[in-house]
Amino acid sequence: MEGNSQAILATAVFLVAYAIIISEKIHRAVVALLGAMVVVVAGILSQEKAVEAIDFNTIGLLVGMMIIVGIARNSGVFEYLAVKAAKQSKGEPLAIMVALSVITAILSALLDNVTTVLLIVPVTFSIARSLEINPMPILFAEVMASNIGGTATLIGDPPNIMIGSATGLGFMDFVINLTPVVIVIMVVTVLLLKMIFRKQLVVRQELKQNIMNLDPRDEIKDPVLLKKSLIVIALTIGGFLLHQYVHLESATIALAGAALLLLLTREDPEHALTAVEWPVIFFFAGLFILVGGLEEVGVIEWIAKKSLELTGGAMLPTGMLILWLSAIASAFVDNIPFVATMIPLIQDMGRLGGITDLDPLWWSLSLGACLGGNGTIIGASANVVVVGMAEKRGYKWTFLGFMKVAFPLMIVSIIISTVYLYFFYLT
Repeated sequence: MEGNSQAILATAVFLVAYAIIISEKIHRAVVALLGAMVVVVAGILSQEKAVEAIDFNTIGLLVGMMIIVGIARNSGVFEYLAVKAAKQSKGEPLAIMVALSVITAILSALLDNVTTVLLIVPVTFSIARSLEINPMPILFAEVMASNIGGTATLIGDPPNIMIGSATGLGFMDFVINLTPVVIVIMVVTVLLLKMIFRKQLVVRQELKQNIMNLDPRDEIKDPVLLKKSLIVIALTIGGFLLHQYVHLESATIALAGAALLLLLTREDPEHALTAVEWPVIFFFAGLFILVGGLEEVGVIEWIAKKSLELTGGAMLPTGMLILWLSAIASAFVDNIPFVATMIPLIQDMGRLGGITDLDPLWWSLSLGACLGGNGTIIGASANVVVVGMAEKRGYKWTFLGFMKVAFPLMIVSIIISTVYLYFFYLT
């Protein structure tokens, strides 16, 4: 490693920041920004290099999609979908759990998982009240589905956004390579959840009528906004499907969609920008600078060399190491900083080991990091959001109570991913 003192300092700053992020004692955006400024002030990175380290494609994609969803949610379209699914399930709690899980998975693939649970969870509480049942099993299923569905596409989960931006892999690359195994994992997970919660989701026949009396159309607050939002969402997703072929970055597509929706709806930009989760954006910016510091002083390259010594540079053991390490680590620490660290590590492993096709390793990282988030309450942002929303309404999960159901389900999904990667990519 170059400049031992700077390497030690960069590593120490990163590890301290990581530890504080895990402890959740201080907001993670504050920690990431403070750590980034220490890296610059200490001379590890110049200000110019720090700005270069920020992946503005990831930032732009997140901002664009947040604006689109923030405007579209005012139409009531997401509440409509949830109530419609409940009615189609004839008020049967197990069927409602499955229907809402499937909707959550699909929306998480097309939007992002945190936004999806913010939209679906309030409706879930309303449905549970009508049926006089505990909403926790349904909420649990939605958490699982959000992280599974988000794994399927480029825009579904922040780790995928980061991987796509760093590698040039496009929307269709993620769909073609990850959606098949995600569908299998989703089906298996839903079947297991039905077995686990079948005794808790029993309701009297007369209460089912409460659901059948609901009219999904009542949830539509603004039909004109709904039409405009659906048109722009469809155009944006179409843009993602084609962005590789028209040579436009995913951030350009998302920001173009946001600008078009702002124009069509005449939404006040100041109000629309409140939908952007700015703490998340600045967390990413700080994190990119922290990892950039590790790259600058050679820490990432040193770790890559040691990893290659461990696996011999062979694709199968390297892919399996990345998959399982990512899954276990992402269950206990935030998968965003983990993936931010792993991306340059894998790139260096490919360069040092002479691996020309790194795609199997990217799929290993994506599956491990995204699905691993299902392992514990703190494994993914969507988990934390749902737990917080439940606690506000008097429902509480303990860390171990959540983990004893979630962690085995996560392990099942990683075993399925292992089989998939082994037969299709790593041998």
